[in-house]
Amino acid sequence: MLISVSILTELLRHQGKYEEAEAVSRQALANCEKALGKHHPDTLTSVSNLAKLLLNQGKYEEAEALNRRALHLREKALGEDHPDTLTSVSNLAAVLQQRGKYEEAEAMNRRALDGYTKVLGKNDPSTLTGVSNLAGVLQHQGKYEEAEAMNRRALHLREKALGKDHPDTLTSVSNLAGVLQHQGKYEEAEAMNRRALHLREKALGKGHPDTLTSVSNLAGVLQEQEKYEEAEALNRRALQLREKALGKDHPDTLTSVSNLAGVLQQRGEYEEAETMSRRALDGYEMALGKHHHSTINSVSNLAGLLRDQGKYEEAEAMYRRALDDCEKALGKHHPDTLTSTYCLAYLYHMQNRLDEAGELFVKALSRLREVLGPTHTTTLACEGHYASLSGKMAATR
Repeated sequence: MLISVSILTELLRHQGKYEEAEAVSRQALANCEKALGKHHPDTLTSVSNLAKLLLNQGKYEEAEALNRRALHLREKALGEDHPDTLTSVSNLAAVLQQRGKYEEAEAMNRRALDGYTKVLGKNDPSTLTGVSNLAGVLQHQGKYEEAEAMNRRALHLREKALGKDHPDTLTSVSNLAGVLQHQGKYEEAEAMNRRALHLREKALGKGHPDTLTSVSNLAGVLQEQEKYEEAEALNRRALQLREKALGKDHPDTLTSVSNLAGVLQQRGEYEEAETMSRRALDGYEMALGKHHHSTINSVSNLAGLLRDQGKYEEAEAMYRRALDDCEKALGKHHPDTLTSTYCLAYLYHMQNRLDEAGELFVKALSRLREVLGPTHTTTLACEGHYASLSGKMAATR
């Protein structure tokens, strides 16, 4: 029964029917608690399944609470090093990462990796997933060197154990490409993304979700290199195929809409970019709610587009909305909140509202140094803009 419910909720989630999937998952959990008790392994699996679904919807507080519940009870029943306990450790790490609690997320991922290595061996698929998960949280903190090393380790071991064409191997290729891109190593990142795309097309077909993820990833690194024509073509391809396979309002389709808006903005095609950006925002609000991280990111993206067109009044309203929503959903010290503060400061700078800009720059920069570190790309960008502002303020006095 639990297996069939899991299949149904996963199908609904894949279709973007999150509310319906959540209702099914909550009913399954209630049934397990009533029939088996709160401590039964199947009940704890239902707890974890519901937490995963809530995480997908940006309902981080309840997702964290459920993952902590599952972890506590599995530790008590199975011990700290049981594979099911370690799965709960990894699940909790994932939601902590989304909430910007990077220090605890890193600690949890290191615990899971150490446990999997000890119990299952360094080449077990769960261990290698643990390596990739740790690399992900390191990347979010700007610890790119260690993240790259972890991703190279996972890729090497997966190639050896599974072969170069295995889906898990290609996930490692994509993960490595991502951290290389963040470091500005665009040439190798592009090569990795082209490799993943070619092999996924061959193994899975051009319309498979993983293939379309590779299309989007390649478009992203091409955009970073100002190869806008090919980036736009790839984003249009991903959008067309996702609309056909998933529908116009599916979150993955909306991601493609947002990606296309970004490259159009870079090309100065503001009218179509704004249309796409508003479509993405409306779609995310309807599918995921106003406080989901994808919705908030879409608000910020639209604000940036309006800023670039000189529509400062609406841009400010959008940036303030993004900042307010980030503070409510993620907390005042989350990197997305600090980035929103930085973006609002930059808008004020562009409007010559120098004192207001300076106050926000100082606020954002001090916390970015603390949360992400002094060498993170966002911290460095904020420092650069603050230095420019300081020079401008000195020249006017």
